[in-house]
Amino acid sequence: MEKTVNTLINPLTNKDTAFTLEERKKLGLTGRLPAAVETLDQQAARAYRQLSSYEKDIEKYIFLDQLHNRNEVLYYRLLTDHLAEMLPIVYDPTVGEAIKKWSRDYRRSRAVYLNVNRPEDIRASFETLGLGTNDVDLIVVSDAEEILGIGDWGVNGTDISVGKLAVYTAAAGIDPARVIAVNLDVGTDNEALLNDPSYLGNRHARVRGERYDQLINEYLKTVSDMFPNALLHFEDFGPSNARRILEANQAKYRIFNDDVQGTGAIVMAALFSGLKVTKQHFSEQCLVVYGAGTAGTGIADQIRAAMERDGLSHEEAKKRIWLIDINGLVTDDMKDLPNYQQEYVRPADEVSGWKKENGKIELLEVIKRVKPTILLGTSTNHGAFTEQVIKALCDGVERPILLPISNPTEKIEVMPSDAIPWSNGKVLMAVGIPVPPVPYNGVNYEIGQANNALLYPGLGLGVIVSGAKHVTDGMLLAAAEAVASQVNPQDLGASLIPPVDNLRASSATVAVAVAKQAVADGVATKQSDNWVQTVQDAMWQPVYR
Repeated sequence: MEKTVNTLINPLTNKDTAFTLEERKKLGLTGRLPAAVETLDQQAARAYRQLSSYEKDIEKYIFLDQLHNRNEVLYYRLLTDHLAEMLPIVYDPTVGEAIKKWSRDYRRSRAVYLNVNRPEDIRASFETLGLGTNDVDLIVVSDAEEILGIGDWGVNGTDISVGKLAVYTAAAGIDPARVIAVNLDVGTDNEALLNDPSYLGNRHARVRGERYDQLINEYLKTVSDMFPNALLHFEDFGPSNARRILEANQAKYRIFNDDVQGTGAIVMAALFSGLKVTKQHFSEQCLVVYGAGTAGTGIADQIRAAMERDGLSHEEAKKRIWLIDINGLVTDDMKDLPNYQQEYVRPADEVSGWKKENGKIELLEVIKRVKPTILLGTSTNHGAFTEQVIKALCDGVERPILLPISNPTEKIEVMPSDAIPWSNGKVLMAVGIPVPPVPYNGVNYEIGQANNALLYPGLGLGVIVSGAKHVTDGMLLAAAEAVASQVNPQDLGASLIPPVDNLRASSATVAVAVAKQAVADGVATKQSDNWVQTVQDAMWQPVYR
C-alpha cells in the first residue's frame, strides 16, 4: 500500500494512466487506475485540451500548477510543446496575479522556507530533502521584496522561485529532480498582507541590517557546503540588497542575480544586434539610463565594461553614461545617493547651465544636451518617452537604439506603435513585453522582447555542464553574443532579439558559448572535446523512464 501511495503522489515518478499493466502489478497499482493505458502523447493532448477550455490566464495557471504537483513529466511535456504560449502563464505576467493570492489559495508547498527568526534551522531545512552533495545543480532563492513590478509580497513570493525553475527546465532541460526553490521569509512591509488573516508568512515588518545579512551569509555558507556544485540564483531582491549581495559574494560563490546580470546581458544582446545595423563600436556609444535602480545601473555596468573592452579607459567610459532617477539627472550635489549610482554621478557644475523643471534636470533636457546613441528605460514610468523625447532622440543621432524594457504593459515607457511613427522608423527597438509587429510606411517592424528567458536558462546550463566555479563577466558577454547571433538585424524592420518560439535550441546555443567561455576564463572544472554534444546530452527530456 505504501509503495502505491508513494508512486502516485510523487510527481517525479507518477505516470498516471501511462503506467503499463506490468508496472501497475509490480508497483502495487492494480485497480488504482482506469483500464486504459495511454501514451505520453495522448496524455499531453488531453491536458492541452483541458488547459484550452479555460478562458482566464489565472485559471490556466492554477490548472498547470496542479498538474505540476501531480505529474512533472506531463507538465514539462506540455510546457515544451507550447513554450511560447505557456511562458506568460507559468511566469510573468500571470505569476504576479497568482502571487497576490498565494496564501489565500494555498495548495501545496514546493519550496524550502528559511525563517529569519530561526536561522539555526537552515541546515535542517535542507536536510529534510534527503539530497546528497552531488544531487543538486541549481537553487533559486528570493526574499520577494521586489516581485516583477508588483513590489513586496513576503512568503507569497514563493512561486517566483518555483516559476523560475520551471522555465529553466522547460527552456534548457535542467533536471527538475536536481533543483531547489527557496523563500527567505524575513517579514514584509506589505500592510495588506500583515492584516490578512490568511497570510502564511511572518507577521512583522521586513528585517533589515545585521540580522538580514546574517541570514544571507548563513544561507550561502550552508548551501555551498551541502551542495557545492549548485548554481545559486538570486531573484527579485529589493534594490538596496540585490546588487550589494552580488558584489559581496560573487568572488566567493557560484552566484548569479538575474535582475542585475541577466537583464544586463539580454540588453547587451539587443545592443550587439543594434550596433551591427549602425556599424559602430561600444567605444562610440553614449548611454542615458532613465530609471537608475539596480537593474538600470547593472545594465550600465555591462555597457561600460564593453566600452572598456573596446579601448576606453574606465574614466572615459563612465563619462559616456548619464543616469536619471526620480530626482532627475544624478549629480554630485544630491544627498543620500545609493552606492550603485555613485559610480556615474555627474559634477553639478558640469550641468549648472542646463534647464531645470521643479528643481531637477529632466529627461528631455538631457536628451537634447547629451545626444545619446542609446536610451534605456528601466523606470516603470508609463509614457515617459513622449513624442518630444523620441523626436529629440532622433534629432541627435541617425539610428538611436531605444530600449524601454519596463514591464508589464502598463509600466512601459513607450509603446513601439507610437515610437516607430514618431521616429519615422529610425529607432532600433527592443522592449520588455511581447508586442505585435508595427506596420509603418509599408514595412512591418518586428519588435523583439528583451526577455531574460532567452538568456538565463542557457547560462545556467552552461555553468552546470562546465562546472564553472563562478559566473564571470566574460560568460555573461558570451551569453549575450550567443543570443544576438540568432538574428539577422540588417533588414529594415528586423528584430534585434530572437523570438522565444524555439527556446530550447536557443538555450543550447547559449549554453555552449558559456561553457566555452568558462574554459577560456579559467573557471571551468569540467572539459569536453565537443561542447555541443555535451550540452545536448545534459538536457533533461520530458519522457517517462
